[in-house]
Amino acid sequence: MIIYWAMFAVAGLAALADFRPDVARRAGGEAGWLLTWVALTLIIGFRFEVGPDWVSYLRIHNYAARIDLVDAIGYSDPGYSVVNWISARLGWGIYGVNLFCGAVFSAGLIAFCRTLPRPALALAVAVPSLVIVAAMGYSRQGTAIGLALFALIALSRKRPLRFVMWILFASLFHRSAVILLPLVAMVTGRGRIWSIAGIVIMLGLLYTTWIADRADLYVQRYVVARNYSSEGALIRVVMNAAPAILFLLLRRRFALEPQVERLWTWMSLLSLVTLVALWVSPSTTIVDRVALYLVPIQLFVFASLPGVIRSERTAALPIIAAIIGGYGLVLGVWLTMAENAIAWLPYRFAPFIG
Repeated sequence: MIIYWAMFAVAGLAALADFRPDVARRAGGEAGWLLTWVALTLIIGFRFEVGPDWVSYLRIHNYAARIDLVDAIGYSDPGYSVVNWISARLGWGIYGVNLFCGAVFSAGLIAFCRTLPRPALALAVAVPSLVIVAAMGYSRQGTAIGLALFALIALSRKRPLRFVMWILFASLFHRSAVILLPLVAMVTGRGRIWSIAGIVIMLGLLYTTWIADRADLYVQRYVVARNYSSEGALIRVVMNAAPAILFLLLRRRFALEPQVERLWTWMSLLSLVTLVALWVSPSTTIVDRVALYLVPIQLFVFASLPGVIRSERTAALPIIAAIIGGYGLVLGVWLTMAENAIAWLPYRFAPFIG
C-alpha cells in the first residue's frame, strides 16, 4: 500500500509546488519527466502477483512460450501475445511483458499530461484509476489506454490519420480500443450526419468487439451467473461523469479551439452515457472497462480547472489542494474498503523477492 500512496504523494506535492501555470508547464523539465517515466515503468513492470488478472496473464505467457510466432499472432490480442512470445524466447518471463506494457502506458500518460496546463496535477489525478487500477491490474487494456492517449493528443492537434493509426495499434493489445475510432468523424466532421454516423459506428464496434463472437459466454457470465460484476464500477463511472458535467457547464470558459472543444464535448457526453449504461447493462464489467477509455476527461478538466475558475478572488492553490484532497480520499477509501482491492495488496516488487 505504501508504494501507491508514495506515487500519489509525489505527484500531488509536485502539483501543489507548481501552482502557477507558467511554472507548472515547465515543471520538472525533461530530466524530471524521464525519471517519472522510469519510475512508473519499473513499479508497473516489476509488480509481483498484483492485479485481479495476474493468473490469467501468467497462463497466456506460459502458453505463448510453447507455440510458434504465427500461432501467437492468432492467439488472444495479437500485440500482447507477440510481446509474450518474444519475452519468453528472450528468457525475460512475465516481467519482460509487464515492463514493455508499463513503458508504453507510462509514455502515453506522461505525453498526455504534458499537453495540459498543469501536468503534475493531471498525473496525480491519473494515479488511482489509470496507474493503479488500469496499468497495474489490466496489462492489455492499460497498454491500449497508453496508446489511446497518444491518439487523443494527435486528434487535439488536428491529425486524424495519426489518431486512427494509434487506435489501430492500441487495438492490437485490447480490441475494445476500436470503439474510439468514430471520434474522428464526431470531432472532425461537420454537421449532425457525421455525429450520428459516428455514434452508430461506435455502437456497432462496441457490439462486435465485446459481444458478437462470444455472445453465449457473455450471456452465461453476465446475465445468468453474474459472476463478473465489477466492484467499484459506479464510483469510477461517476468520477468520469463529474468532470464531464463541469466541462459541459463551463466549456466556453476553457477557451478551446473548435475541434478541441468538440473532442472534449464528446468525451463528456460519452462519460454521461456510461453512467446511464451502468443501470441498464447486464454487465457492470463491460461498462467499467469502456469507461476506462474516458478517464482522460478527468485529467483534462481538473488540470485545466484552476485556470478556468480562478479570478482575483479565487486563487489557484486552494482549488488544486481540493482536487488532490478529493482524489486522496478516493484512493484511501478504495484501498481500505473496496472488496476487490485485495487483488492489488500487498504490492510486492519482484527484484526484492528472494
